[in-house]
Amino acid sequence: MDILHLIDRLEELFNESRAIPFTHNVVVDEEKMLDLIDQMRVAIPEEMKKAQQVMTQRDRILAQAQEEANRTLALAREKGEELLERDSIVQSAQSFAEQKATDIIAEADQSRVEADQYVIDTLTTLELELERYLNQVRNGIRTVKETQEEIAIETETE
Repeated sequence: MDILHLIDRLEELFNESRAIPFTHNVVVDEEKMLDLIDQMRVAIPEEMKKAQQVMTQRDRILAQAQEEANRTLALAREKGEELLERDSIVQSAQSFAEQKATDIIAEADQSRVEADQYVIDTLTTLELELERYLNQVRNGIRTVKETQEEIAIETETE
C-alpha cells in the first residue's frame, strides 16, 4: 500500500477523533491507530525496495554503458590497426579512435553521475518523507499520552 495513502488515513483517523472539551486533545481509536501503524511498517520496506530497484537499475545501465564503451573501443582499435597499413590516413584514424574512446568514456561517466544523482535525490526524498511520517506518529503518541495523563490527573482530583 502506498505510504502517502496510509498517512492520509492516519490524518482522517485524527480528524474523526472526538475532541476532549477545553483541551487541544482528542481521543483516538487505539485499534485503528495501531492497525495504521502496522500497515506503515509494512509499506516503508516497500519504499526501500523501490529505492533498491533504482540502484539496481543504475548499476545495470552503468554496466551496459561500460560494455558499449569496451565494444566501441575494441572496434576503434581494430579499425586503427587496419588503417596503420595506409600511411596517408594513419594520423586521422588514431585521432578518431582516441576521440571516440574519450567521448564514450565521457558519456559513461556522465551516465554514472546522473544515475548516482537520481539515486541520491530519490533516497533523500524518501528520507525526508520518512522523517515527516515519524514526527507525525510521535506527535500522535505524545498527544495520546498527554490526554491519558490529563485524564489520570482529573480522576485523581475528583
